Amino acid sequence: MNGRIFFWSLTSALAGFLFGFDTVVISGAEKTIQALWGLSPGVHGVAMASALYGTVVGSLIGGWPADRFGRKATLLCIGVLYFVGAVGSALAADVAIFIASRVIGGLGIGISTVVAPMYISEIAPPRQRGRLAGMFQFNIVFGILIAFVSNALLAGIGENAWRWMLGVAAFPSLLYTAFCFGLPESPRWLLTRKGDREAALEVLRRVEPDASAADIAAQADAIAAASSEQASSGHFWTHRLRKPIFLAILIAFFNQLSGINAILYFAPRIFELAGLATKAALLQSIGIGITNLVFTFVGLWLIDQLGRRTLLYIGSFGYIGSLGLTAWAFFTEHFSFVPVFVFAFIAAHAIGQGAVIWVFISEIFPNRHRAEGQTLGSFTHWAFAAMLTTFFPKMVAAFPPGYIFSFFAGMMVLQLIWVKTLVPETKGVPLEQIQQQLGIS
Repeated sequence: MNGRIFFWSLTSALAGFLFGFDTVVISGAEKTIQALWGLSPGVHGVAMASALYGTVVGSLIGGWPADRFGRKATLLCIGVLYFVGAVGSALAADVAIFIASRVIGGLGIGISTVVAPMYISEIAPPRQRGRLAGMFQFNIVFGILIAFVSNALLAGIGENAWRWMLGVAAFPSLLYTAFCFGLPESPRWLLTRKGDREAALEVLRRVEPDASAADIAAQADAIAAASSEQASSGHFWTHRLRKPIFLAILIAFFNQLSGINAILYFAPRIFELAGLATKAALLQSIGIGITNLVFTFVGLWLIDQLGRRTLLYIGSFGYIGSLGLTAWAFFTEHFSFVPVFVFAFIAAHAIGQGAVIWVFISEIFPNRHRAEGQTLGSFTHWAFAAMLTTFFPKMVAAFPPGYIFSFFAGMMVLQLIWVKTLVPETKGVPLEQIQQQLGIS
């Protein structure tokens, strides 16, 4: 693998580390925050989901700066948003400031889910695209693990422990921002949006240094030709793009209706419902992070071998089995099995949806509409994540946990049917050929 490509992809994917850390770090502070400010279940749900509201907005607008100012400039801005959000959350004097700061950090998350996978997919060779774009997901779960470990280490340092939990994200935010200055611009953006062929050729030569000048020129011609065809087709919301639009919406919908974000956000509370003490619940949460990391490695190892569709199959069966067993454990009060089944759920997610979603969405849209398509998929993902996280505390208060996990299992049966009937395979296919497979060339 080209070392430059790996470093550029890793740098872009570090946005995923900040995403994962910022998303889950709140799990160690949420009960303290509720008690500190005397929040009702409704307000508490809003405070916990506030980053997701920012994420929804960020995912909705993220395609615009990526197309207008470039992928590199947008990735830089993400680091600034993360830094401001982390510092503001840690220093918040009341719930209003806390919510506002979490929203700012959420904007960074939302924009990162649009731009980072898209950037990697646009610079990566087809044969390595799944693994490289999948590094975004790897960094998400690595950030999740570090957040759980950080929470456990800081839990006993005093009444302001929750502020340190949230504030430490400022340090990796600065590091990520500094690394972004070394990124080149996406060659596809340079060709299709800026019209700078010479700069695009230079990046393509750096991407594939062993390729001949003729091959590089031919690759640039193919990118430009595909984009020229798309330019004459008009707007994003057209009948021609119905297949990738439908696929992006549904993969994001099913991702969240597995319950993944609710389980990550409220992991300590779920383990406490199973009878674990607070400290033990935090330690079990670290187990979630480790499981997620290990099986994300497995997913990234398999994604360019078995393909995206096969991993979604594996994940669907794993979801159904683990969620069904978790529901059974709560219904029958076999609480000692709950952590094991939750870990199995995390493993299924890491191999399946977790490894595939951001890679798949970044692949299925044509060059000229990739930012809009990534925006659509990210917006759908985060809109459902925000709703689920907002209402999850009320769901737990209103229904026994067994019913909640049964609902998630039922939704994964629907995902399995969708994968079987509608999902195409994209592994190893150049981006410009994928649009032909989907009938959008």
